[in-house]
Amino acid sequence: MKFNNNKSGNGGVITLNNEIKEIGRLTYTIFPDDNKFIISFVLVHPEFEGRGMGKFLVEEAIKFARENNWKVYPHCSYARAVMTRMNDVEDVFLK
Repeated sequence: MKFNNNKSGNGGVITLNNEIKEIGRLTYTIFPDDNKFIISFVLVHPEFEGRGMGKFLVEEAIKFARENNWKVYPHCSYARAVMTRMNDVEDVFLK
């Protein structure tokens, strides 16, 4: 599996791909003046659902936010549910 982060301006898309096709994607918006990274939407294509791929996308987004010292606000209900269950995100989780 491979992640690609296509950042453009104050937003972007992180995609997760296997050797053949896209597995899923996460869209985000950045507010650099507020040190805020907002997860807008997480999508996993139906044939890959139920395998934790959405969580992998959220983890990759958190990694990217940490590298840039941003706090993460999960606007997406799925991302919020995933982050609520994680134990190691207190440093970046904006509730």
